[in-house]
Amino acid sequence: MADWISFYDLRHSLIYVNARHRDVHYRQIAEDIRAHVPSANAAVMDYGCGEATSADHLAEACAHLTMVEAAPNVLAALKARYGGNGKISVVTPAEAAAMPTASFDLIVLHSVAQYLSGAELDGLLATFRQLLKPEGLLVVGDIVPPRFAAPAAALSLLRCGAANGFFIAAVFGLIRIAVSDYLRLKSKVGLSHYEEAAMLDKLTRAGYSARRAPRNIGHNQWRMTFLCRLA
Repeated sequence: MADWISFYDLRHSLIYVNARHRDVHYRQIAEDIRAHVPSANAAVMDYGCGEATSADHLAEACAHLTMVEAAPNVLAALKARYGGNGKISVVTPAEAAAMPTASFDLIVLHSVAQYLSGAELDGLLATFRQLLKPEGLLVVGDIVPPRFAAPAAALSLLRCGAANGFFIAAVFGLIRIAVSDYLRLKSKVGLSHYEEAAMLDKLTRAGYSARRAPRNIGHNQWRMTFLCRLA
């Protein structure tokens, strides 16, 4: 995880083909997470939120949004962007883990699990059990199946670009990624992939009652989102 955090902290601009892509990406995530907010009084945690350029849109749907980010430069940018919004807090993973038991109605872990080892994910799931209210919901999104992961991600990006006015930039963005440190790091460190049954088994063993959601959060519908309640 530390290698991926360092890469993202210094090279996060590589992941998005341009600013339009970044903002469309985060707007869709905010919209999809809003659909899981149980009420306007809910306390929500977005763990591993990234740049989250539409966090204010998500915060409008709940009482308070806690954003958790490990990358120092991204964390500083989030604090600068949302420091004046009283409905948003920006914290480190250590600060999140130290929060009071049963603090949150909704916790979202989106597009993070693939960068964690199995043991690291188990540790986070245990932390979330402590932070989640008894009737709360944990949403684990963007789980990557082992087959056709890279081609599916590329096709999803091209489709998103075509629908949102940055198709040509998406093509060049894929070429840029292909010759970047991203693939070298991926080859060295690897990503975690899960079949649906394997992820359901992991969530069950972690103490959750889980099911696969009808659609994934975000644009890549080859990936999976899981809805989890305390068992």
